[in-house]
Amino acid sequence: MARGSSTGNRPVVQSAARALDQFKYEVAREIGLTGIEDGYWGEIPTRQCGAVGGHMVRKMIEMAEQQLAGRTR
Repeated sequence: MARGSSTGNRPVVQSAARALDQFKYEVAREIGLTGIEDGYWGEIPTRQCGAVGGHMVRKMIEMAEQQLAGRTR
């Protein structure tokens, strides 16, 4: 494990864990992944798992940008 990464893949906000998990499956369906409905990702190639993560990050950045753009001073 690299230094400074003691949190691993745990969410910073623990109450967001369930929402992030649902978001992961939503994104996986959007990009056409099948066979993960039972929660087992062992047969999904690493490249496709990475694609899910990448799409999640893009969507989260988009949501943050929209939120920031909506703020008025």
